[in-house]
Amino acid sequence: MLNIVAAIFEVESEGYQAMTTLSQNPVIDKTKILQMTLVKRENGTLKMCDGFDSGIISGDDTLKGGLLGGLIGILGGPLGVLLMGSYGALAGSLLDAGDALGSATVIEKVAEKLVDGEVAIIATVDEEDEAVLDGKLNAFKVVIARFDAAVVAKEVEQAAQAEKEMQRLARVELREAKKKELKAKEEADEAKFKSAINAEIEELKETFKDKRNYTPD
Repeated sequence: MLNIVAAIFEVESEGYQAMTTLSQNPVIDKTKILQMTLVKRENGTLKMCDGFDSGIISGDDTLKGGLLGGLIGILGGPLGVLLMGSYGALAGSLLDAGDALGSATVIEKVAEKLVDGEVAIIATVDEEDEAVLDGKLNAFKVVIARFDAAVVAKEVEQAAQAEKEMQRLARVELREAKKKELKAKEEADEAKFKSAINAEIEELKETFKDKRNYTPD
């Protein structure tokens, strides 16, 4: 079965160590690690630290192609940043996180559980027995979550559409804000102009009043 595996490490150095170990031996029994990316969350955004592609052809290679890149793109894009900002305050310690890793989508899960300073390996894996890869990862302080790659592909597609809609709405709001700004400036300029005209009129009135009240010596 083709899965997306997300492994979140409590210790940054262990994430790098696991990445190196798995890259050196991407085929374990009937488990094939097709692609991997090591990411780190810094200041509420996702940074790509390392990548690996085994070049192995899987049983569903058409699904594999571009899926991991698309997922990382979403996680590191506006939607991922938004989710990380929304969920950041709720992300507890990894010791407590394991119980909550059963229901969320992959984008929500990584955004919610990956706190600042932590790293995660996100991999496309062709596996028959989940225990094989888990056995390698459990040598570290890690929380592991799995998702059907076909489900993730659909989620990435939906997320990409959501990002486009967010960008469209942002452009609309920007235009509306610009219109309001221009209108406010026009109204302020008009008010200033009227004020200046009124001041001139009052000045003229005073001048005429002075002339009418003028008595020659």
